[in-house]
Amino acid sequence: MNIFKAMKPERVYKDLTVMPWKELYDEGIRTALLDFDNTLGPDHATEPEDFSYKCVKMIEDTGIKCCLVSNAKSGRSAKIAEMLGIPVVTYANKPGTSGVLKAIKLMDSSADKSLMVGDQVFTDVIAGNRSGVRTFMVEKLHKQEIWYVLLKRPFEKLVRLVGKF
Repeated sequence: MNIFKAMKPERVYKDLTVMPWKELYDEGIRTALLDFDNTLGPDHATEPEDFSYKCVKMIEDTGIKCCLVSNAKSGRSAKIAEMLGIPVVTYANKPGTSGVLKAIKLMDSSADKSLMVGDQVFTDVIAGNRSGVRTFMVEKLHKQEIWYVLLKRPFEKLVRLVGKF
């Protein structure tokens, strides 16, 4: 897969609440692999917010199972996933494929039945595309982000401009 194809999500949405989950279920998606920071909750939060619980319930009500796939430290990610009542893969190594592939196996799913959703091109989108799953991107939930993510955003903006997404 060439790098430009790897960086382009299939679709981009404002947030998880406007995604067509029922339609995705009807298309065969059974597993939603979700990033946490600025996708399902605030960047570097130590617990989920109401939005996080609402999204997981909304997705799982369609029959799609959720799994948190996070590059974050295992303690923080595991606590968040436990509070949300969903499985987790920590230290997911995105943009590498190991975390996504581990999550698919953990969920007893397959790449063709899985969807990766996140807010970052250089981690979530590339990891999903390289793993062979469908990949959707959401806009970041909150303006506040940790410094190393802020450094990547101008480059991401350029990629999105060139890729027209």
